[in-house]
Amino acid sequence: MSIGHELDSTTPQRERNWLPLVIAAGIVALVLSAVLLIQQHGRHATQATPISAIPDAYSSSLVLSNLKMSESENLAGGKVTYLDGQIANRGANTVSAITAQVLFHSFAHEVAQNETQALKLIRTREPYIDVEPVSAAPIKPGEQKEFRLIFDAVSPDWDGAYPEVRVLRVTVR
Repeated sequence: MSIGHELDSTTPQRERNWLPLVIAAGIVALVLSAVLLIQQHGRHATQATPISAIPDAYSSSLVLSNLKMSESENLAGGKVTYLDGQIANRGANTVSAITAQVLFHSFAHEVAQNETQALKLIRTREPYIDVEPVSAAPIKPGEQKEFRLIFDAVSPDWDGAYPEVRVLRVTVR
């Protein structure tokens, strides 16, 4: 006599319900696609311009001052670096867009990181700092405004000194 339980050929077998597994796999695929899309977008948001790039003629009318750097942690545990300062329009035209090149140097005085990004103006400081494109609040002749540049990652070869900031492209009205 056996103690097991044998299946009888007349006992109907239950079919496995694959629907929850298919739904879970679809959700995982969507999340991975979203992460890849966000990473791809981030790569295109900042780019490198050759160090030898010639700035727009009007860039000499824009004076950067009072540079300050700070860092914070993002929700993913990574470090975000901020470069704040003031920009003054000493020219005769209203400025509606500014592209800046930021060069982080290494201890060997070589460029460790070269990023080009749109300069953002600080809109509010309380309860947190909020930024907007220059086009949202164009800089009139004689005006001075606060700005912020944001770096999601900085090269580990960076020497920690203030980076070199160059105004490359300017859109005027």
